[in-house]
Amino acid sequence: MNGNSIFLDTNILLYLLNGDDTISILLKDRTIVISFISEMELLSFKNLSAKEEKIIQELISTCTVVSIEEDIKIKAIEIKRTYNLKLPDAIVAATSQIFNLPILTADKDYKKVKDLNLVFYEV
Repeated sequence: MNGNSIFLDTNILLYLLNGDDTISILLKDRTIVISFISEMELLSFKNLSAKEEKIIQELISTCTVVSIEEDIKIKAIEIKRTYNLKLPDAIVAATSQIFNLPILTADKDYKKVKDLNLVFYEV
């Protein structure tokens, strides 16, 4: 990963899919990194049309998707125990920390996590 990389939470991807121009500007010329959790969340919406799935797949294809690794598991367990985040959020936070990437999110729960390079997006 390079110094121009940013880690995105699922909610930011949803804003992007819904045409949020501010997010588009923030991400211009950046390498986007996401967790497999975000990929799964986006593709598992009930009643997703073929067109919507194609759009989501196209967005995901422009991102670097990080799968679960042993160090991410260990960190996610620590974060879940310490900050009582939902398990998917703990995995996302752990991935951001392990890869030492700033995480862009609108989820206030991440504010609890110390040592998380948080870029909070207010809607």
